[in-house]
Amino acid sequence: MKLYKISLALLLGVGIATSCSDKLDVSNPNRQTSETFGNTPEDLEECVIACYNHIRMEGTYARVGYNIDVTRGDEVWNSSQVWYMPFDDMNNAVTDEIGQWSWRDWYYTINVCNFILSRTADVTADSGNEKLQYIKGQALFIRGLAYYNLAGYYQNPALITDYEQYSTLDGLYASNVSEGDADGNAQYDRVLDQVEADFSEAMTLLPNKTIGGEWAKGRATAGAAAGYYARTLMMRHKFNDALAVLKDIMSVADGGNEKYGTYKLMANYGDNFREGSAYENNDESLFEVQFLDYGTQGVDDEWTPVNTSPNATQGHAIESNYGPGDCGGWADLSASPWLYNLFKAERTTTGSLDPRLYWTIGTYEADWDGFEYGNVAYTTQLTAGSYLVTNNGYGGLPIAKNTNLRTGIYDKVVTGLHCGINLRMMRYSDVLLRAAECENEISGPTAQAIEWINIVRRRAGLKDLQLANFNTADKLFEQIANVERPKEFGCEFGRGFDLLRWGFYYSADRMQQLKQHGSFNFWTKADYENGTVTYTPKDPVTYGQCSKCSYDTYVDGHEFLPIYQGTLNDNPNLVGNSANKSASNASYFSGKGWTVRPVVNL
Repeated sequence: MKLYKISLALLLGVGIATSCSDKLDVSNPNRQTSETFGNTPEDLEECVIACYNHIRMEGTYARVGYNIDVTRGDEVWNSSQVWYMPFDDMNNAVTDEIGQWSWRDWYYTINVCNFILSRTADVTADSGNEKLQYIKGQALFIRGLAYYNLAGYYQNPALITDYEQYSTLDGLYASNVSEGDADGNAQYDRVLDQVEADFSEAMTLLPNKTIGGEWAKGRATAGAAAGYYARTLMMRHKFNDALAVLKDIMSVADGGNEKYGTYKLMANYGDNFREGSAYENNDESLFEVQFLDYGTQGVDDEWTPVNTSPNATQGHAIESNYGPGDCGGWADLSASPWLYNLFKAERTTTGSLDPRLYWTIGTYEADWDGFEYGNVAYTTQLTAGSYLVTNNGYGGLPIAKNTNLRTGIYDKVVTGLHCGINLRMMRYSDVLLRAAECENEISGPTAQAIEWINIVRRRAGLKDLQLANFNTADKLFEQIANVERPKEFGCEFGRGFDLLRWGFYYSADRMQQLKQHGSFNFWTKADYENGTVTYTPKDPVTYGQCSKCSYDTYVDGHEFLPIYQGTLNDNPNLVGNSANKSASNASYFSGKGWTVRPVVNL
């Protein structure tokens, strides 16, 4: 009897243990792990959407991540004399946490991309699974985009491409140095090698935009990957390789076979800077960051990537930084007097101002009466006798681009992450001007290079350039770098990257030119009216007789941002970059055999 009871107890115990074991094996669908999630295309599609969400955060493109590059260019200066000040002055301190926000948010993005790629490692262009092929292509593109930005900002970021690396502390605390590279300088090339590889493979996996649907409305396509691949090649002066890719992008317009989609310039330049389905994701756009339009957003500003509000605004704050104080903006950034007067120096074939000025800088001009929305700042009418300045304490010409200053939607700036204008990160005009630059680098000034430039100029109504007026490659480069590109892309993300690849920081005459471009005068209405100053915010500024110049405080190596000291403290496997050490990169640039083209008078 005792034996029977013991046996029964054992059986019940085994049953209970088995029952408990079964319960423990049940997966909670609301608490997914990396083991249970990501095994279906539907799961991975959710991850892709998360990747897109991450590129519209504070440190990527929603505010700081976009504007830091704008401020390090010569087309913009810091009119608040507070926010963005260290970036504009080119001497950001290693203890400035704001300079770390882009690092933080791009690595959030990379983590998700790496997870997707760990699940799609065997997917190829001929694997027969189109859905997974497109998922992998988007992850590669966005990871390439992340490292393109990290290298362009931080020079030698840590390179993590294997999701399994996160499984150990040694892997998580990645290094940016390797054997024989104690200072980490070689990391810049290693990272860009990976960027090239990611974009190159994405080009083979992604469809072109003519497939329609979401592929024509914001998803990364083969054309986007090709455009960024060419950009990366040009960062490393691989002009022959870049030109071949750019020609493929332009092949349809030239009557060739469609490979990456059909692109063309919009007839109206302003259509690149308005919100709404009639304008966004248009024929000129290779890639743009998507933001919700006016009236469709929530109310909660999500400034960091850890916020998960279901009522997020899902707009950007570029407008808040650019918006004049009188219009409710934060009045942080202004267009340089050099850029304004560059526009004013050349009129169209009909004698009017370049229409790109209207969309770039918010000034009153007689030419704007009856043009587009007229002489307007939001819904306020500007008059000939008034000066709309960005910041009432320091003056400055308001930046209109990527704001609603000229669109008639708002009566004032709606500050925070509310602007719904998609940020066009690469446009077809960039393909044309880059192709002209590559052609000039390879063969000197040619009729083909001039024609690609003229296609962009004709949209603005300017007369054609003539090859006979450009007898050297130096002269045509000067036209591209300091006339055509500033007027086409003025106050957009990318000028800082251009100055890096051109090596302007490593040449005395180019640095002097940057100082001239970056000069500005402080201005207040009261000082003007009482005669303390006689100049206006529109007047040309001469270096040496100005209130300030951003490049006067440039410190060697600070064309890049320093890696934040807190990040270095947390990760002992990281070393600082040239900005941490205030060390010149001139020897790296020249060691590659690259030369800085001299300043040429046009």
